[in-house]
Amino acid sequence: MQNSRGMGSQGNCICLGCNTTKPHSPGVPCREERCPKCGKAMVREGSAHHLAYLKKQTGRAETPR
Repeated sequence: MQNSRGMGSQGNCICLGCNTTKPHSPGVPCREERCPKCGKAMVREGSAHHLAYLKKQTGRAETPR
C-alpha cells in the first residue's frame, strides 16, 4: 500500500555501489540503511534517485515492473 509520504511498505532497497538488494524495512527510509556488503547508503529500488542513476549509467531510465 502506497501513501502520500513515500513508496509504501513493500519493495527493496538497492546499493548503487555494488547492486546488493535487501527488503525494505517499513518505517525506515532506504537512504538511512547501509549496504551489508560495502557500507554505502542505499536507495529505494524504483525511486526517482534509482531511476536517475540508471539513466546516467545506461542513457535511459527503465520503468520498474
